[in-house]
Amino acid sequence: MTSTRDIALLWNSLPTLHRWGGAHHAKLGPLLDRPQLSSGYFAALITTPLQRALRNAPDRATVAQARPDQEFFCFRLGELRLAVPSENVLEVLRAGLLTPLPRTPAYVMGVTGHRGEVLPVVDILRFLGKGEARIGPRTRLFVGASGAFVAGVVADAVLGLKRFYVSDILPPPLGGDSAAEHLLGVVQGASASEGFSLLNFPKLLQTARQRAVAR
Repeated sequence: MTSTRDIALLWNSLPTLHRWGGAHHAKLGPLLDRPQLSSGYFAALITTPLQRALRNAPDRATVAQARPDQEFFCFRLGELRLAVPSENVLEVLRAGLLTPLPRTPAYVMGVTGHRGEVLPVVDILRFLGKGEARIGPRTRLFVGASGAFVAGVVADAVLGLKRFYVSDILPPPLGGDSAAEHLLGVVQGASASEGFSLLNFPKLLQTARQRAVAR
């Protein structure tokens, strides 16, 4: 698109053309009538200011750089608002009857049948030392996986999938409890009750399995 500056430069060249065609026409008329000059010469006079203006015009960025983000599966458990990377979540189920297992850590609530397999069910509150989950009519389990490790995780409410800008993810608080070692970071919300703690789910699942096997 031609800018106002381009039009001004072109307009300022017109008086010069007028003088060439007026008082000096009688003297230069034969020269101007030559085909090789009458078109090319005036074309150069007209286009040169426009070309110069376009060449000197600054480039304008039309597309903002994309900010990298990551998708998380968000849920509530007790007073905690937690999230795990969505690639670690396979599906969400209604919590059914659990069969307790003897000689297992307290955070292993039991096992349930799922697609012909025995699925251990983990209480993240107990694992992190933040309380104890309760199974009720609205309780959900999400099937989480990391490599060959698969487990059901209790959730009081599923809050859906959310995308967070990587630049908005803050490191875990320094000097926190042992739960901080299983966090990727935290995302602050509009208020203190709207943020999320982002779980390092592969590490959490691996540690939970190692502790259960070691007993």
